Amino acid sequence: MNLDDTASGLKEQRHLIEHWKNDPAATYRSWFLWEERLKNFRSIRRGLHAVVKEIREDSFGSAYRGSSLETVVHSIAEQRQIFRGADHAFLWKPKLRIPDIYENRHHQLAFAQFLDSCLCCDTEAEVVEAVRKLDAHQIKGLGPACANLLYFLHPTVVPPNNTAIVKGFNAFFGANVKLGRWNEYLAMRERVIEFNTTHRKWLSNDLGAVAGFLFDIGTGRYTIGAASATCLDWEADLAKVHEESAAAHKARQAAAENDQTHTQVQGWLRDLGLSLGFKVWIANNDKGRQYGDARLDHGCITELPPEIRANGAHDTIALIDVLWLDTASGRIAMAFEVEHSTSIYSGIVRMLDLALGVPEHDGSTFFLVAPDAREADVRAQFSRPAFSRVRELNVRYIGYGELARNREAIARFGDGEKAILAISKPLTG
Repeated sequence: MNLDDTASGLKEQRHLIEHWKNDPAATYRSWFLWEERLKNFRSIRRGLHAVVKEIREDSFGSAYRGSSLETVVHSIAEQRQIFRGADHAFLWKPKLRIPDIYENRHHQLAFAQFLDSCLCCDTEAEVVEAVRKLDAHQIKGLGPACANLLYFLHPTVVPPNNTAIVKGFNAFFGANVKLGRWNEYLAMRERVIEFNTTHRKWLSNDLGAVAGFLFDIGTGRYTIGAASATCLDWEADLAKVHEESAAAHKARQAAAENDQTHTQVQGWLRDLGLSLGFKVWIANNDKGRQYGDARLDHGCITELPPEIRANGAHDTIALIDVLWLDTASGRIAMAFEVEHSTSIYSGIVRMLDLALGVPEHDGSTFFLVAPDAREADVRAQFSRPAFSRVRELNVRYIGYGELARNREAIARFGDGEKAILAISKPLTG
């Protein structure tokens, strides 16, 4: 297609968009400009918070009818023609046992995590990653219909999705999107956003507008002429998304392995500290991690001492992986940063904040806990000029191997700090 053809095609597309916007029975005037539409954003967000809360408290139930999810989806399905039938994907189908979030607790929790991630995140990349994580669970019967939930959380990132929108997209772009597959939805989403960006002056930042446009095409309200249609290499688009999804899956696997090992070492330090008679603190951002049959912070203190809570560096200190506190005095005796694969910089900064910012806890011993193979790397990083002030602290290195081999014996026969010092090495001198 030459430049003249391109310009002519864009002009035809804009003419069709203008015609659609002026059509009183089309979705632009009947739904997108509807005042009640905007009111639903806040209530749906609140409703999804309730869904997450009920699932996590295991009070969600085992049926769609009467659940908090039904309330949310019903309020979406009521939004005129574009969302008519939005509840079909979430209705319990007993013969097929789908969607498998009512009987399978693991899948239910994965669904809650997906919603919670999307409720809390701010960026497009985070939303897409949450979608890919959900897709990796391969939950039977739970597919891109979830995009209708996400639209009300991120209307500038996630377009609504249903049969008519997909049909309209296929007709307009000459594509072959199959309903119900996340990778195909993600590829479609990219093209929809690209098209919306091209015609934003005539559409909206809110992707509900362009979705409504495609919906009306998909329902047959408008016939697409050759000039208005846009041809694309759908197979290439889909291959790109498959490649991105595979790369993201590989990265998640590596991150999950790192997280699992990091959490395991924190769990060892937690159990060891408790067995030696210390009070134990787990980093704020790790408390809810699963360790064994309970949370990682099981049996640990829920608040740091008052002098730390009153300190300006409290939020940083509270992120130190594991702290052991003397039961009688409440003084922090030992602080542990687990550095599985990342730079030691952030951990050192947290320890420095504790050592220099809270003199009441002066005398604490600091440990960097890392894989045996990382000892040379940790020492090299620690010797950098940027850490010159830190070298005044009593910072020591513990290898995973030493901790694994000796933790049970120390728990049985150890003498508090002496036993830990015995399996550690100084990082200075």
